[in-house]
Amino acid sequence: MESQEQSERQICRAIVLGREGTEVLLKIPGPGFAFPAVEVPRWERLAENLTAALKRDCGCDAVCLFSPNHSSEDRDSNGKHYEVMECLREGGRKDETVWKPIHSLTADSFQNETEFRILEQCLHQLDRYECDSSSPFARRGWLAELRRWTAEVIGPFGLELTGPFCQYNAGPSFSLIRFGTNGPAVWFKAVGEPNQREFPITLKLSQQFPKYLPEFLGARADWNGWLSLEAPGTNLRETPEIELWERAGESLARLQIESSAKTESILEAGAHDLRIETLSGLIHPFLAAIALLMEQQTKVPPPVLSQQELSLLGVRIEDALTLLEDLGLPEVLGHSDLNPGNIVVAIDRCVFVDWAEAHVGHPFMSFEYLLEHFRRSTGTDIAFESRLARSYSASWRQLFSGEIVAEALALAPLAAVFAYAAGNDAWKNQGRLEDPKVAGYFRSLARRMNREAIRFADRRSPCLS
Repeated sequence: MESQEQSERQICRAIVLGREGTEVLLKIPGPGFAFPAVEVPRWERLAENLTAALKRDCGCDAVCLFSPNHSSEDRDSNGKHYEVMECLREGGRKDETVWKPIHSLTADSFQNETEFRILEQCLHQLDRYECDSSSPFARRGWLAELRRWTAEVIGPFGLELTGPFCQYNAGPSFSLIRFGTNGPAVWFKAVGEPNQREFPITLKLSQQFPKYLPEFLGARADWNGWLSLEAPGTNLRETPEIELWERAGESLARLQIESSAKTESILEAGAHDLRIETLSGLIHPFLAAIALLMEQQTKVPPPVLSQQELSLLGVRIEDALTLLEDLGLPEVLGHSDLNPGNIVVAIDRCVFVDWAEAHVGHPFMSFEYLLEHFRRSTGTDIAFESRLARSYSASWRQLFSGEIVAEALALAPLAAVFAYAAGNDAWKNQGRLEDPKVAGYFRSLARRMNREAIRFADRRSPCLS
């Protein structure tokens, strides 16, 4: 059996093209060539780890272009991943690698002739991308163009590129790169489907709430990309300090309160509609889809929720949403992906990034997502959780009574998990639900909802019900 250590890493074979596209970097393991192979963490950013490993092992500065769509007959039986890359600068190449003209290669040139077929397919795929304006980051030379544009944008701010950069995410239509400058670093991010909405949302939020987002520098609409200044401060992913989490909670509440009069424009920019009226209309169709998934479950445990249990769950979700609406808090800007990596805290401000999952809905649902990530990051500590809740609710208590805020905090867990599960279209996609992992994920969310619904029923306030 594969060990845990092995399963946490994967082999990636790099198809590295020269800057003119006429040569490819090959390894000489014995009779026949092979693509350079590096081992990278399986669950971390591929582009970041692959470019670093290639520079370390092969002495080549390169950028990722795309993952090839090779035929099923050529898929590596050991699950190796292939990535097409472009060499930017060669230096200190190791003795066991060599640049070979592509036209000189045949199937017999390779230790495994499958890799020659993969190379041919990659070159055909590259030719298609070169003519496809919707895939700008799969074309050779795109980084040079990005650097030229970035230099033009940051020049008026007194900044100059100094050379170093790091590619974090890579794909034909999306990119995430950090550029070093003579001052603060700058970040370029571009998005494609299914996160294309993040582009107009980020532009809108940067305009309306500049204090809570990284400083916006410029945008390329043809790339769905934008450039921003690196936010100073501490990324919450790097610290368990409760004081910094409290500052994030305070900032989240202030941002939401400021957004209450601007929700229509936020929705127009592409944010998800998770308003209570919308969520109420999703209860029955969503639970009907869950009922079918429960019928398909073949192993117990985990428990299968019966039709009667799902019906009762629907009633409790509806009750919780109605009670939240009756409390009278405004529906505001929300963030459904408040993981600590998306929050940077400084002394005088807190910024939130990655707004692909922006929504408009009840404010306390977003806090519930922040609280869930706090538990995962720091462990369960009731005293610290109470401090985080107080920091978030302090601004709301200036506008609403303590009883209303306390009730909203109690009702939010059930509403939040339902909104997270039903608030996108994944559960409506029958093709995706046929994937056992996706089906299992939605069943687990339904069981989580049911646990929250039971807690909701147990603690429900008689005076407000």
